[in-house]
Amino acid sequence: MRPHPGTGPHGHHHTTTRPAAGRPAAPPPAPAQASLRAADADRDSTIERLGDALAEGALDTREHQRRLALAVGATTLADLHELTADLPVSRAALAKQAAAAAAARKEHDRRTWRNEWGYWSGGAAIMTTIWAVNCLRDNEWDFYWPLAPLAIWAVILVSYALWPDDD
Repeated sequence: MRPHPGTGPHGHHHTTTRPAAGRPAAPPPAPAQASLRAADADRDSTIERLGDALAEGALDTREHQRRLALAVGATTLADLHELTADLPVSRAALAKQAAAAAAARKEHDRRTWRNEWGYWSGGAAIMTTIWAVNCLRDNEWDFYWPLAPLAIWAVILVSYALWPDDD
């Protein structure tokens, strides 16, 4: 027996895969991945998207419940994609994505700044060693000349902390 047009192989009604006007749809799984079995994390992600769509008015309660039941029982990634393909990108998801990107950028900047101080420390060790070897060779403790380049370098590093660049 052939399924009714507009229904899937399990007799469930297909949703349209067109995105809402002006809003991109989530990309479908690659053909090789479409038949992969869905994991709990995949189902959880789809359920979260459905909840966002309900909260933002893209789905009514009845349609949300129907899709929720299908998401819980979904077997493949294609089954899950079918449930959210016609939904607009969630504002909550965009906000989470922006917050994650900002946190990643902040962590990257912090790590980069810490690395720069590591380079400064290495430079300080090398310059101090050169100064000390020269002083021992001359048997005279001269002015600590590495102070000037290290101070300038440190001021530059501190300025990056005080006036961060958005680039």
